[in-house]
Amino acid sequence: SELIKPYLGSKYKVTEVPKSLIFYMSKHSGPVNEIQWCPVQEQSHMLLSASMDKTVKVWDAVDTGCCLKTYSCHSCAVRAARWSSCGRRILSGGFDSMLHLTDVETGKQIFSSKTEFRISALKFHPTESNVFICGGFSPEVKAWDLRTSKVLRVYKAAVQQTLDILFLPEGREFLTSTDAVSRDSADRTIVAWDFQSAAKISNQIFHERYTCPSLALHPKEPVFVAQTNGNYVALFSAQRPYRINKKKRYEGHKVEGFAVGCEFSPDGTLLVTGSSDGKVFFYNYHTSRIIRTLSAHKEACVSAIFHPVLPSLLATCDWAGEIKIWQ
Repeated sequence: SELIKPYLGSKYKVTEVPKSLIFYMSKHSGPVNEIQWCPVQEQSHMLLSASMDKTVKVWDAVDTGCCLKTYSCHSCAVRAARWSSCGRRILSGGFDSMLHLTDVETGKQIFSSKTEFRISALKFHPTESNVFICGGFSPEVKAWDLRTSKVLRVYKAAVQQTLDILFLPEGREFLTSTDAVSRDSADRTIVAWDFQSAAKISNQIFHERYTCPSLALHPKEPVFVAQTNGNYVALFSAQRPYRINKKKRYEGHKVEGFAVGCEFSPDGTLLVTGSSDGKVFFYNYHTSRIIRTLSAHKEACVSAIFHPVLPSLLATCDWAGEIKIWQ
């Protein structure tokens, strides 16, 4: 993309809150569950989307706003899809219990496997590009190796479902957020794992009686956030013992049972989150105050993500199947 070229190799400028709609992209016929910019900076004009309409799409979301390709390898809703670190492959998992690794250019499956559960979360290891973790409607989370097409390790917790997975820096540890919330306690809501040994490090991280549909890591500081069904984002240390920051809460948006995502801007100054009322909320990371809200969608906005290279370019998606690009 000619628009991205001038920014390659230069330091990321300060993120500002986007004001205007650039592209309105609506080719999905069902809710969009997840969007992700291509992690290869030279190819970061491409946006990946996974939808309940059983498809994964790749868009040119910087220059034209056009759908470049549609992949229809799943027979049920696609809940999770991720770019490989090289940007040439897409890993996807869905409610058909299938895992697929698809070649972006040819659309052919490089790897396919049937799991024992419906998949709701996928994450690649931050340093080992052939390894990923898969979770869903199961007490188990599994690490896979794409070179052997086999399960490397199994992580067992007394839960029914994994909602999200977050690797901590370097990938030696990772977190899972789960649906384990009972009336008297909320242990196991967020569980920390040792990646190599599959041992549980902690399940006493979050004590409120809410599930956390999504987790996000700060790009510069050793902290992470958890979106909660209590209509606020909670802040935690990303180092043991992963304590919650009781002084800061990011509240004002609504979650209400949707898997609403949250994310930091690449410079770490802003926290952005969708909202079940269709708005996007921008919080000052340091003060936790709302800087601005954007009336982005009519249906629930489930994801809002900043572009990795272009300052202040934002992609949002919603429960009506729409994707919008803002600047």
